[in-house]
Amino acid sequence: MDYPGLDGFLGNRASLMLDIVFLAMFAVIPVMGWSIYQVRQKRYVLHMRVQVVLGVVLAAAVTLFEIDMRVNGWRQRAVESPYYSDDLLSGLVNCSLCLHLVFAISSFVLWVYVIVQALRKLPRPPAPNEYGPQHRFWAKIAAVDMCLTAVTGWVFYYLAFVAG
Repeated sequence: MDYPGLDGFLGNRASLMLDIVFLAMFAVIPVMGWSIYQVRQKRYVLHMRVQVVLGVVLAAAVTLFEIDMRVNGWRQRAVESPYYSDDLLSGLVNCSLCLHLVFAISSFVLWVYVIVQALRKLPRPPAPNEYGPQHRFWAKIAAVDMCLTAVTGWVFYYLAFVAG
């Protein structure tokens, strides 16, 4: 079938941007974990730099992804899935997308909050201070949320573009 936009490279119905974001999350999660490990090793500057770079890269990827979804859509590519339904309130594809969006949106908000607050309230160079406990609390929630964003995104990707 001929779909709008650029076809992906993973051999299914997904677009190029869907494939890129799908694979990128397999890198983002381990890099995020490695960066968190750096804090335990007291490598605060490295942790800060990695988190800021991850935030910028994710913001750019999400922006390009959203442009692709707005311009080319995704539903036409998902129609062949046995889990797809035109009814927005039914079908596993739509349910998985809704669940994914809950985590993706909250994750975006949390990451912006955690990064901005850290840049505002942590000393330069970064080091433990009175803001540290708050930062750890919100950063843990953001990290778990990012993992749930990835897992629900992978489930949606499979249900919509691989299953058939």
